[in-house]
Amino acid sequence: MKAKLLPFFVLYLIIQGLSAQESIIRGRVTDSINQPIENVSVTVNDRGTVTDSDGRYELKVIGDKRVVIVFRHISYKILTRSFSLQRGKTMNFSPRLYLRAEQMTEIVLKDADDVDAEGIFRADPALAKSLPSANPGIESVLKTLPGVNFNNELSTQYNVRGGSFEENLVYVNGIEVYRPFLVRSGQQEGLSFVNPDMTQKVEFSSGGFQSKYGDKMSSVLDITYKKPQRFSTRIEASFLGASATIEGLSANQRFKALVGARYRNNSLLLNSTDVNANFNPNFTDIQTFLSYDLTPKLSLDFLGSYALNNYEVTPVSRRTNFGTLNEPLSVVVNYQGKEEDRYETALGALTARYEATDNLSLTLTASTYQTKEQEYYDILSFYNLGDVNSDFGSGDFGQASSVQSIGSQLDHARNDLVATISNIRATTAWAKGNHLVEAGLKYQRENIKDRIDEWQVVDSSGFSLRPPGLLPRNDQPYEPYTGPITPFIGINAENDVDIERISGFAQWSKKSFIGNHRVWFNLGLRAQHWTVSGNGLQTTSHAVVSPRAQFSIKPDWDKDMLFRVSGGLYHQPPFYRELRDSLGTVHPEVKAQQAIHIVVGNDYSFSLWGRPFKLVSEAYYKDLTDVNPFTIDNVRIRYRARNNAIAYAAGFDLRWNGEFVPGTESWISLGYLQTKENIDDRGYISRPTDQRLKAAILFQDYVPAVPTLRMYLNLVYSTGVPGGSPSYADPYLYQNRLPDYFRTDLGIAYVIVDQKNPPKKNWQKPFKELIAGLELFNMFDNQNTITNTWVRDVSADRYVGIPNYLTSRVLNLKVSMRF
Repeated sequence: MKAKLLPFFVLYLIIQGLSAQESIIRGRVTDSINQPIENVSVTVNDRGTVTDSDGRYELKVIGDKRVVIVFRHISYKILTRSFSLQRGKTMNFSPRLYLRAEQMTEIVLKDADDVDAEGIFRADPALAKSLPSANPGIESVLKTLPGVNFNNELSTQYNVRGGSFEENLVYVNGIEVYRPFLVRSGQQEGLSFVNPDMTQKVEFSSGGFQSKYGDKMSSVLDITYKKPQRFSTRIEASFLGASATIEGLSANQRFKALVGARYRNNSLLLNSTDVNANFNPNFTDIQTFLSYDLTPKLSLDFLGSYALNNYEVTPVSRRTNFGTLNEPLSVVVNYQGKEEDRYETALGALTARYEATDNLSLTLTASTYQTKEQEYYDILSFYNLGDVNSDFGSGDFGQASSVQSIGSQLDHARNDLVATISNIRATTAWAKGNHLVEAGLKYQRENIKDRIDEWQVVDSSGFSLRPPGLLPRNDQPYEPYTGPITPFIGINAENDVDIERISGFAQWSKKSFIGNHRVWFNLGLRAQHWTVSGNGLQTTSHAVVSPRAQFSIKPDWDKDMLFRVSGGLYHQPPFYRELRDSLGTVHPEVKAQQAIHIVVGNDYSFSLWGRPFKLVSEAYYKDLTDVNPFTIDNVRIRYRARNNAIAYAAGFDLRWNGEFVPGTESWISLGYLQTKENIDDRGYISRPTDQRLKAAILFQDYVPAVPTLRMYLNLVYSTGVPGGSPSYADPYLYQNRLPDYFRTDLGIAYVIVDQKNPPKKNWQKPFKELIAGLELFNMFDNQNTITNTWVRDVSADRYVGIPNYLTSRVLNLKVSMRF
């Protein structure tokens, strides 16, 4: 019997031995717009497979030897890559294939591990179109990430790891874009510059980024618009607005055009606040991206944008209940007057790209950005502050039962700003083997003409209040006052400022192996020199140098892990807003803020329930010097225009993402942050962006029996930030925090037609995609607070902060179609 079993035992050992010698390559094949490609042939020597409907493949190969993997499809260019795989290991490789007529613009293609090694988060642009959000776009996806904080759903601005809005870089096709200067609230902000319907690639770094990116201290959002490969039209409409995108190419496929137009009106959202007003916020923009291949090696790209934001509001009344159970209060406000704001921006950028050889590329870009902004308002408000009837059995329950204080306030502004930013930039990239050298030089000129004329007069019970700290103090009715009447807040200034900048960078990257461990190196250096001049200003020059480095290693372990460390000296040369103090005076002597960054991270990829998952964790520390302190009121930042503080930021971020539901990607984020500053050696206090805890869930699901019925959940919770105190207040005396922010947006979509669900009826045949859905914003109707309005309670000789609430629960209908 034993003799009969021996051959089978030997055969089993041979099979096990052969199996142990095999390695696995798997991944997902996509096209230039990140869509999966089905039926791609994947071969290694005599072994092969094809991708499934989701573009995924898995192939076993012989380990401990260099293998060549080839991807073939009749419509796409052949892609060949070689790897050295250790026996028994698994490697993820997700390539991107380009149509045979499409020119590849990247001299070096990055696989998934290369992106992870740089600490880059890549988002699917299609997710931004599906995710429910009061202000949809790429930013709504970023706000579900750990370390990316916000407390205003009407704004596209965000803080990253304790930084301000001004510390985030945003690029579109390598061109830096800017936000309006005078915007004070999310209600005025309108559309983000980035159009998700035109976007092909989204890359985001929340710190420790490379030298090729500009001089900011917090984050980089790098957007690439797509080059059309076919003719297509996409239209979307909802209760909040509409958009249309048209793309196409010439018969010889050398000229490609992409045009997008958007219109948005936020009246539906603003009418859900506690302010009764006639809102008319209209936001419109049109963008175009044109590309022409002059020769197989030389191409020209043009990016153009025009945006017009009109924000008009005539407030009527407001009633807000607040306080505590023991001391409920109510304020009733009646208004006269109106506000008219206008923000008009335009951008034009021309890029020439020359692929000199297979290893060398040269790029030259010239761009001009201009914004014309006006902020006009005259609003008189009368308020009554009183107690609230808390008797549940009373017919007037919840109504104001007695008046403690009355007062009025007149706000006036005639602010105008015109800013023009022009630059020219040259970059080059040279690749040789596993080495990549990149360098660039940029000249930029900025001209800002700014007129500020705004004041506020506050009257409490018939007595005009003087500015805080101004003597003699008006303490009526407790003490008589005979001095002059002075506006509570008064700013009057005119500025004409020129800033010239010369900046450059050089960096070296290498991919290699240490033994069987895969490693990545990056060393770089940035430098900038700038000069500030203008009417009545002393011409002042500054210069900074910023070294940066990254190192990543993927150990040859059974577990799929990647470790990285990055850091350097990061500078933020001041922009115009950082040079201007709260009284409108420009200070050219303001130096660049600087921060020493250290970021340590780990990516752990694993399988759970037979599906791929990844746990991304990062710890970071920033040591900041020459800090320019600021306050935040809604989205308006006021700088002190002095480098009179030091600060630090420390924390950790966790993100667990994967296929919680088969075929969809979701994630859970958790972040902890502590950031404090020491102003004039008075001791450390929390910075305005000290949002300690952040948790978020982005979840996608569908009904198994009806997979065309899909659900999208966008949930964010964050603890309150220091704020809500008057902008003129001493932060060392007012360390109040706003309440915690909690918001859940839910989207339900029904797919009628798409790539996997072809038309079934005649009326559906014109459509390549047809989706209808409902969005429920602020599903739990949570009252989130963005700022406080401060009024004087004469009866108790105190100031009372009245919370300014954000939007309530709102239902939106949305339909999208593609032809």
